[in-house]
Amino acid sequence: MKVIVIGGGAAGLFCAGFMTDSNNVTIIEHMDECGKKLLVTGKGRCNVTNDSDEETILKNIRTNPKFMFSSVYQFPPAKVMEFFEYMGVPLKTERGRRVFPVSDSAMDIKKALERHCKNAKIIHDDVEKLIIEENTVKGVVLKSGKQLFADKVIVATGGLSYKKTGSTGDGYRFARQAGHTVVTPTASLVPLVENGSMCKEMMGLSLKNVNLSLVYKNKKVFSEQGEMLFTHFGISGPLVLSASCHIKDKEIQQYKAVIDLKPALTNEVLYKRICDDFEKLHSKKAVNSLEWLLPKSMIPVMLKVWGIDTEKSVNQITRPERLKLVELLKNFEIPLNSKYKLDIAVITSGGVSVKEINPKTMQSKICDGLYFIGEVLDVDAYTGGYNLQIAFSTAYAAAKSINEM
Repeated sequence: MKVIVIGGGAAGLFCAGFMTDSNNVTIIEHMDECGKKLLVTGKGRCNVTNDSDEETILKNIRTNPKFMFSSVYQFPPAKVMEFFEYMGVPLKTERGRRVFPVSDSAMDIKKALERHCKNAKIIHDDVEKLIIEENTVKGVVLKSGKQLFADKVIVATGGLSYKKTGSTGDGYRFARQAGHTVVTPTASLVPLVENGSMCKEMMGLSLKNVNLSLVYKNKKVFSEQGEMLFTHFGISGPLVLSASCHIKDKEIQQYKAVIDLKPALTNEVLYKRICDDFEKLHSKKAVNSLEWLLPKSMIPVMLKVWGIDTEKSVNQITRPERLKLVELLKNFEIPLNSKYKLDIAVITSGGVSVKEINPKTMQSKICDGLYFIGEVLDVDAYTGGYNLQIAFSTAYAAAKSINEM
């Protein structure tokens, strides 16, 4: 059987490799090499999956988790880990059950997938459109005009995130050509833009072991401890990416990020710590009162928000002023304006409507022989290896279905 896989990313490579023993498989990748996005995942370390059971994976899929039930149970994290170990990539599990290669190199994952596909033909070209006759896919037309015919066509083109790695949204165009509904793509797992300019003043400052909460209309909708970063436009880093997918895009200005800069200390303990510090700094001015509490680049911003007279002597700072400082250190607020650019989002939310896809096989219910796998589907998850698990589970489901024909 002739099979064409459009897209040489994680899902496409994974799927293609499982079909080469019994099928003639061609991968069409419009970039100059396959797997480019893999190299930027997990800060170049590639968080391949989450070492959890199937139920936990499904709980961390935020969009259409029910659709993923069959494929996740068919190819769960344990099988993903077994696959990469078999392919010669030792793995390790870190905080939050995140799984990485022991080498901390995404390149090892990329090379393993390329070895997996060694018997597939790879063409580096653009697909102009699908060849469809009587609601059945027959192949593809390349940008050059050349026609390639196949019994099955698998769309594994990704979403719109990280366009420089090849995700240009072509899969949505192919889906619409076949009559599919495409849920409007939006950014998920993306940095956040502040409403103001406080963060710009702290640009480049990285905070570790802080707690970030996301508050919507005075209700906390997300809270997690970890790392984050101030940028020229707002906030980024692991905590922020996780928080971003809890935001309703159209109401983002009703959200605010709230940072607990001292999560290990209660308000009472922090107040005592401040009083002890101020006792030692009693002869200094308020402008120099925070040097033991905060990173240097954050102090001018905190002083401004605190509203203290910077020329005031530390021993003259009143109890109410000290209590206000405690409140600011435990609840430092950043009003939000928008999500950052879609093309640098880690994941795209939205895509081909799963109502029109068979969840057991990933085959279109509208166009016979046409399959959709990975990020092109309207399925996405929280950070932690869950999105690559979606790619691998859907890819395996498609491959298995075709192999059994």
